[in-house]
Amino acid sequence: MTHFHYRYIGIALLSTALIGCSDSSSQANTDADSLSRYRIDQICGEKPNCVSTLDTREDHYLAPYELTQSNSTSWDKIKQLALTLPGVALAEEKEGYFRLESTSKVFKFVDDFEVKLLEQQLEVRSESRVGYSDFGVNRERAEQFRQRLEQADYIQKSE
Repeated sequence: MTHFHYRYIGIALLSTALIGCSDSSSQANTDADSLSRYRIDQICGEKPNCVSTLDTREDHYLAPYELTQSNSTSWDKIKQLALTLPGVALAEEKEGYFRLESTSKVFKFVDDFEVKLLEQQLEVRSESRVGYSDFGVNRERAEQFRQRLEQADYIQKSE
């Protein structure tokens, strides 16, 4: 074989190796139809693009959303309040759980905002599907939701 052929064989082998080492989870994270996005019961990963009431690490921690004792609010009212957040749409709903999707205007990145009803509190998780940092967008969305719930007297005021 000539030097020319070795070069093409080397490029082909290197390409195959790089494809095999690529992060296949990024494709899975962008294909909403491939599997459920239900991740509310998981803590956030290492990337600073997620916040959760389950996560105790400072960068990912959200204070609890404790329902008020006098709360006679229906689950549907809580969901409707969440749907008033800017740019969100209902993507999935199960009994005591819903997931909203928020798509950024410029780059069309999708974030998942999940809420699950527990006995006397709401579990909340907001995460970007792609990218490393979200520049605080998910925390801001979760805190906007908290403020709206507090104003409606659905949850106790945070300290």
